Amino acid sequence: MNILVLNCGSSSIKYKLYNMDDESVLAQGGVERIGIDGSFIKVKLANGENKIIERALPTHKEGVALVFECLLDKEIGAIKSLDEIDAVGHRIVQGGDLFEKSCLVTKEVEDGIESLCDLAPVHNAGHLKGLRAVDALMPTTPQVTVFDNAFHSTMPDYAYLYAVPYENYEKYHVRRYGFHGTSHRYVSKRAIEYLNLDANNSKIITCHIGNGASVGAVVNGKIMDTSMGLTPLAGVMMGSRCGDIDPSAVTYLMDKLGKKPQEMADYLNKESGLLGISGVSSDMRDVFNAAQEGNERAKLAIKMYTYRIKKYIGAYAAAMGGVDAIIFTAGVGENQADIRFLSTEGLEFLGVKVDAEKNQTIHGDEAVISTADSKVKVAVIPTDEEIVIARDTKALVEGKEIKD
Repeated sequence: MNILVLNCGSSSIKYKLYNMDDESVLAQGGVERIGIDGSFIKVKLANGENKIIERALPTHKEGVALVFECLLDKEIGAIKSLDEIDAVGHRIVQGGDLFEKSCLVTKEVEDGIESLCDLAPVHNAGHLKGLRAVDALMPTTPQVTVFDNAFHSTMPDYAYLYAVPYENYEKYHVRRYGFHGTSHRYVSKRAIEYLNLDANNSKIITCHIGNGASVGAVVNGKIMDTSMGLTPLAGVMMGSRCGDIDPSAVTYLMDKLGKKPQEMADYLNKESGLLGISGVSSDMRDVFNAAQEGNERAKLAIKMYTYRIKKYIGAYAAAMGGVDAIIFTAGVGENQADIRFLSTEGLEFLGVKVDAEKNQTIHGDEAVISTADSKVKVAVIPTDEEIVIARDTKALVEGKEIKD
């Protein structure tokens, strides 16, 4: 069975085509700048090189069509006919409390996703465009939606509710949903296998640390708590997102800066975090290089960033009554050894001991980075959200139950 996985953003489409017989990747790439001048597709070739094709792409329909064109291309493609694609799986950021599991796409599912656009206007709107583009181009091909927050549906009410009048939850669904769920799901399950933990008696803290970042508390394979909230803005400090902030600071700044609600949301999402503190970049690599060159604000940004990750690790260890493993994943977590070290430094009282030398050698590889006598295992596990989507898609198309 061949399954195409699509991750559609407001102006982009990332894709991977899998042969699910052995879960090999047949093709992958991404479309950028849909609806914007200079749109293009970048296709990763078999030899590891990238081929860029520029094309005017006014909507997602043209973007998806270009993905199909590249998949069928005699030189850079992987299939001879679209009939070779048995199903399409989509990442959906916000499923609210309507969708707690992956599901086959129906008109009712599309309507449900659309009804949640207020909670994730940019993301959900982009996902819908991708769904409908595939439907227009391949109307008989089954599609599956895999929701970013579904893994977090096991959070207890005392963890996901905000301490505001309860009717706001009942009427407007205001609560913490959490995101990066597919990643937390993958790495927590892989951690149990890789570290030989007891799936029915384990306490794992998963740190998805990239340009967007979140921390999860996973008890016996189920999420107990996670750092993001109603939107991906909450939690730890990120590339350009502020993370946790006093709501009164928001209204105070709105008044001082003369910003309207959406302008303030953009300010906190796109101009804050590492970028806002360092004044250098939202990319940790750039900030780290600047810090090494003596930039004091870059140094401060790194201290703030790692301090907040450490606080969440400590909080979740307390909430779970202990911790067996701490897992780092995503772009920064997998590749930035110094960030991993600083985020766990001082946690020896919890039984955490990182092997500083081993840690420095790990860049994107699966590895244990704690010392042999560390009571808590610390490991790097590269995430693979696409394979989770592909597996769920395969199971649902075959009429099987989703297995966590």
